[in-house]
Amino acid sequence: MTEKSIEQWWPELHTATKQWFRQNLRAESIESDVALEVYNAGGPDLKDTTLAPKDWDFIETQSEFVD
Repeated sequence: MTEKSIEQWWPELHTATKQWFRQNLRAESIESDVALEVYNAGGPDLKDTTLAPKDWDFIETQSEFVD
């Protein structure tokens, strides 16, 4: 399976999973249930790693309020 970009798999995640990422911004390890949901949505296998810096930047940007 070809890994999708975060712009493609992020919308597929449940709200609770997105909130986990926002509350644990730049975490060095990802909870197993969160990692599995990302993988099932077409994202990277995060079983033994974390997101790339550019993916964390995307999440941080998505979490900012618009004026």
